[in-house]
Amino acid sequence: MIRTVYRKDISDSEIFDRINDASDISGVVENIISDVKARGDAALIEYALKFDRAELDSLEVTAEEIDAACEKVGGEYIGMLERAAANIRDFHSRQVRQGFVCNDRNGVFAGQKVLPLERVGLYVPGGTAAYPSSVLMNCIPAKIAGVDEIVMVTPPSGGNIPAQILAAARVAGVGRIFKCGGAQAVAALTYGTESVPAVDKIVGPGNAYVAEAKRQVSGKVGVDMIAGPSEILVIADANSNPVYVAADLLSQAEHDKRASAVLVTESEELAKAVTEEIERQLAVLPRQEIARASVNDHGLIIIVESIDEAVKMSNRIAPEHLELCVDDPFGLLNKVRNAGSVFLGRNCPEAVGDYMAGPNHTLPTSGTARFYSPLSVDDFVKKMQFTYFSAEALADIAEDVDTFARSEGFDAHARSVMRRMGREYE
Repeated sequence: MIRTVYRKDISDSEIFDRINDASDISGVVENIISDVKARGDAALIEYALKFDRAELDSLEVTAEEIDAACEKVGGEYIGMLERAAANIRDFHSRQVRQGFVCNDRNGVFAGQKVLPLERVGLYVPGGTAAYPSSVLMNCIPAKIAGVDEIVMVTPPSGGNIPAQILAAARVAGVGRIFKCGGAQAVAALTYGTESVPAVDKIVGPGNAYVAEAKRQVSGKVGVDMIAGPSEILVIADANSNPVYVAADLLSQAEHDKRASAVLVTESEELAKAVTEEIERQLAVLPRQEIARASVNDHGLIIIVESIDEAVKMSNRIAPEHLELCVDDPFGLLNKVRNAGSVFLGRNCPEAVGDYMAGPNHTLPTSGTARFYSPLSVDDFVKKMQFTYFSAEALADIAEDVDTFARSEGFDAHARSVMRRMGREYE
């Protein structure tokens, strides 16, 4: 059963320990990365057999396999993917940045170019569920950004990739797809193998091994964020429907036994009703075992003095998904500082954001919404600066550069400017 506490009876550290699940798997991941780096495709094929029960002759998905997948899911499913893709495309197209040039000083031009990354790797999770939605959410912003080549990796459970994922890859415009998952897939995208090309950046959520692998390769390759288990925090007032609140909490609990679902409310009556409703809904949930473990181990209902106090607590937790189930959600939104994605009102369950709304569902977790942002077009571009000085413009600032450089002890810096001014040095 989900645990219920009063705010005065629980510390911030106890809350964080409850909703976050940490495990040290760094050594295991380090060994996998080293093995893939050394043995390439052979290591990937062995890990596919070991972890995914997949006997593979080759790693890359063929066009024929994608054709068969699209035929299998059918036109109605493809149409649904295309409608979701249109919403995602519309939202993310508004994120495109332009470069600029500053030339307000005589003889000086300075500016910034926004350049797409050349090759990006998309990690799409497998395991207990298929995530075609993640294909759309990760690929479409990359396409809008102008990335030259998009490479996707995903676990081949039993030797096969779910048809829904391959269909989504075609709708989204993925370039190449490889049958590999876990830390080994991250290693392959980082260092390259005989089949899998090395990329400039890896994006997309995964399990704890994927997250740890991204942490270890960060710096050798770009990564979007280090994502943990899924999480939701619902702020609900006394007027909220406990059936809806319980359903929304379970929508994240069914993701993973390590996922967290938190309700913060000022209503003892709502807290009690939600607790009872969670038990009722769990009894008929197909993924009951997973959701039960999540609720029992990481779920929490916190009773506070006011909704304002609830928002302050949410800002400290910085949840991945935040639902504002209150009478005036837009007024409350102005007080939210830290959250991955916010869902406003009583008719906007987090599930609409996972699939059809348009904003990205690859979001910061484990409190990292304090400094990370949702995946966006910005994740697939880089900025390059440029500067031009005429001879006259350089002469105007030469003495300042000379003084500044020498104050830092860098005479060669100073001389590189002053020699152009005709100053000689012995």
